[in-house]
Amino acid sequence: MAQFPSGDFDAATERFVASWSAGISERAARAQELSERVAEMSATAEGADGAVQVTVAASGAMTDLRLDHRVLSWRADEIAAEVLAVMRRAQGRLAPQVAEAAAETVGADSETARAVVGSYESRFPAVTEEDEQGYAGWGDRGR
Repeated sequence: MAQFPSGDFDAATERFVASWSAGISERAARAQELSERVAEMSATAEGADGAVQVTVAASGAMTDLRLDHRVLSWRADEIAAEVLAVMRRAQGRLAPQVAEAAAETVGADSETARAVVGSYESRFPAVTEEDEQGYAGWGDRGR
């Protein structure tokens, strides 16, 4: 068993606790920074050759919708379907942004990054126009 001269054990213990506490404080600060960066994120996607543009917040909620004059000749169900498809594409762009922010703040391989990025990937999977059901049907309609 190691023996410490008087006072060395207490000093070593204090240094260990101070170091441990500083590490926790640093990780908490980085996690807070990630949270703030994610909260400010948004993503935009467009479809139908730019006739529909949707922006979503970090929550996935639509914050902006832009429709150009071309949609005036579409049926209401076509407009709705395209808006929803473009919104899903915009949402699917959030996870890569979150992954980048996580890598820069808490580290890409950290438990926090894996949890946060995994949550975004499962809630908002990446979607391309070709992945969308019914996309091929737009071809001859000028969209």
